[in-house]
Amino acid sequence: MPDIATLDQDSRRIQRYALALPTRIEVKVDKKFSWSEITRLEDISAFGAAFSLKRPVKRGRLLMISLPMPRQLRCYDYLEPQYRIWGLVRRCLALGTDPAAQTYAVGIAFVGKNPPQAYLDNPSKLYDITEREDGGLWQLREMEDNPDESDLPVYLRRHTRFAIPETLIIELLDENGDVAASEATVSEDLSLGGAAVFTSFDVEPGTFLRVKSDRHDLSIISIVRGKRTGQDGIVRLHIEFIDNFFPLEGIE
Repeated sequence: MPDIATLDQDSRRIQRYALALPTRIEVKVDKKFSWSEITRLEDISAFGAAFSLKRPVKRGRLLMISLPMPRQLRCYDYLEPQYRIWGLVRRCLALGTDPAAQTYAVGIAFVGKNPPQAYLDNPSKLYDITEREDGGLWQLREMEDNPDESDLPVYLRRHTRFAIPETLIIELLDENGDVAASEATVSEDLSLGGAAVFTSFDVEPGTFLRVKSDRHDLSIISIVRGKRTGQDGIVRLHIEFIDNFFPLEGIE
């Protein structure tokens, strides 16, 4: 690997370096739910980074990354020991086949020192990138609810939903994370990152649930993203899985 200090500025910023720097990742899924993890980088440039995590993160989510980044690659805070910068998740791929030791390869694009105001109002909002500023950081735009991703490679697309009835238990969580109510249900459709489930719960978007599958011996913290009533008069909740993917081996 070449010495960072000996390269000209443009080459230095574009090139990716295999620097295994200790890194703290902070993810705020909602105003009530956040998590963090310590990891090490796989590689980094002035424009983005790659690393692995024990939890999956959805493409389009913003996260905060803190690390002792070489100042030659920084866009600001050159003298601070820890460089804190916001990144946008561009890919998240499962590594290995052992569910007990599952990790995820994550790639992010750096987007700046501060998140957009829309994120502060709604941390669950998803984004896409448009172009880079002169300083090298990517510009953001809010992601459409149902974007056309037909021109993207499969690994960059949102998770495909399958119309399969999976037996589930959903538990309504209160502000302390305790179970306030539970019910057995089935999914109307299901993907790695979310589902639509039939329910009798009268809940609003932003409500936290725990989704359980006895067949897969699985428990996933989830958040309600939407609610609708079908022509059959039954309510469906559209939920996002937060701290795990749903296993779809043999379906995808």
